Amino acid sequence: MNKLKLSILILFILNPLVSYAEKPSMILEDLTWMDAEKALKEYEVVLIALGARTKEHGPHLLLKNDYVMAEYLKERVIEEVSVIVLPTLQYGYYPAFLEYPGSISIQAETFKNIIVDICRSMNGYGIKKFYVLNTGVSTLRPLAQAKEELDKNGIFLEYLNILEVDENLPPGLMKQDGGTHADEGETSMMLYIAPETVDMSKAVKDYDSRPNRRGLTRAPEGEEHYSPTGIWGNPTLATREKGRIIVENTVSAIVKQVKELIALKLK
Repeated sequence: MNKLKLSILILFILNPLVSYAEKPSMILEDLTWMDAEKALKEYEVVLIALGARTKEHGPHLLLKNDYVMAEYLKERVIEEVSVIVLPTLQYGYYPAFLEYPGSISIQAETFKNIIVDICRSMNGYGIKKFYVLNTGVSTLRPLAQAKEELDKNGIFLEYLNILEVDENLPPGLMKQDGGTHADEGETSMMLYIAPETVDMSKAVKDYDSRPNRRGLTRAPEGEEHYSPTGIWGNPTLATREKGRIIVENTVSAIVKQVKELIALKLK
């Protein structure tokens, strides 16, 4: 445990009556079970960051792109809200990328069950509210299914929809024709979050605009969006300043949603 986490833990244990707004977030894995038993009585929400560590992002971004993004967003958010923080999930439902070596996807039902089982386990210690800091798109459907299933047990699950964040960006910020993967927006975010992981010399426009297609394919005759690079969009238009705007909007949206979840009164 680093010195910062240790000092936060000591402060909390020595002064458990500190007001809710002043409590720092608690990293669950850094506690003993006895410390966890105390901490879990003092928090309303468990935060679960989700970011693939093995998922293609074209020739200019790393396989761990989503994991790096999730870790960064998680650290920003827990500075502003008081939550229990679980280890970041590194696998999820990402079937669209399996033609590109290194990409891993678990079945939608498996992913949904992982989320449900985590929440049910934590619910056994009294936690009823959970937030998934989701960095994917294909994960939205199984997350919605998990939410529905947990609701039957009186457990409330909320999660980030990054498409909704994109809809609320300043008009005209994005210049590309379209796309949502390793594109102008995602590459801009990484130029802001972790520029050392981006190789702009390898960024290319790769955008199949044909409608009613899902997923990506390396085969020109395939039924998905044709993408020999694994990109869907135009990352050559990415800039750090665009990334700053997108990231700050994303952090603000997550913080707002988590605060609303903390304040939510469950029956």
